[in-house]
Amino acid sequence: MEEVTSEASKYTEMGIDLLMTWGPKVLAAIVTLILGLWVIGIITRSINRGMQKRDVDPSLRPFLKSLISAALKVMLFISVIGMVGIEATSFVAVLGAAGLAIGLALQGTLQNFAGGVIILLIKPFKVGDWIDTPNHSGTVNAIQIFHTILKTPDNKTIIIPNGPLANSSLTNYSTEPRRRVDWTFGVGYGDSTEKTRQTLMELINADNRILKDPEPFIAVSELGDSSVNFVVRTWVEAADYWAVKFDMNEKVYNKFNEVGLNIPFPQMDVHVHKDN
Repeated sequence: MEEVTSEASKYTEMGIDLLMTWGPKVLAAIVTLILGLWVIGIITRSINRGMQKRDVDPSLRPFLKSLISAALKVMLFISVIGMVGIEATSFVAVLGAAGLAIGLALQGTLQNFAGGVIILLIKPFKVGDWIDTPNHSGTVNAIQIFHTILKTPDNKTIIIPNGPLANSSLTNYSTEPRRRVDWTFGVGYGDSTEKTRQTLMELINADNRILKDPEPFIAVSELGDSSVNFVVRTWVEAADYWAVKFDMNEKVYNKFNEVGLNIPFPQMDVHVHKDN
């Protein structure tokens, strides 16, 4: 009986020693963890409000908030395990090695991720813009973290990785509210240039979508092989660009025929020689 009592007393003393040794550390770690999570919540909410005031893209805000929150929580976790007594250096080394391996395996994905962040921050284009890249053209349908989605006029979906897109040249046709429409119309040699100019100006003045300021520009641009070519430049609202361009082509064709102006077209004379 005495042996049992002695054994129990021994384990009790060991438990008290462990409690006295580790209890304060564990308690401090728990308190630090709770307070740290509370402080991280305050920091991420403040950052989110700051991004809202700075007009950061709505699709970027949740991502950055989550990224900052995750980074702060990892730092808090490393601090907490260090307070308990676990060697943090080894843990950080393992975490770094794992991060390096993951980074090498996902190199392309990380490049696209970085490109997406750059696009969302710099905003070279936005949803609804018509852009022309080295390989694709279309209306921006969505800007995601890894990809940008375009819609073509014939309703095809094009998915472009953000990495190459952020590092290549592109043309944004929707940045400015106005666009210039250019045409080249040819008339036959012998037709009056003044009559041609007046006819073109009548068609321009009759179209209310064509802006009066800047003024329309009409000039002889080239004496071609079979035609005298006139260049016509006008300005329109960006939304009217294609409608005005196509309508004017049809109007010029009909009007030139009506007023007797000839529209030349390539011709080939074939001579057949018959041997006797």
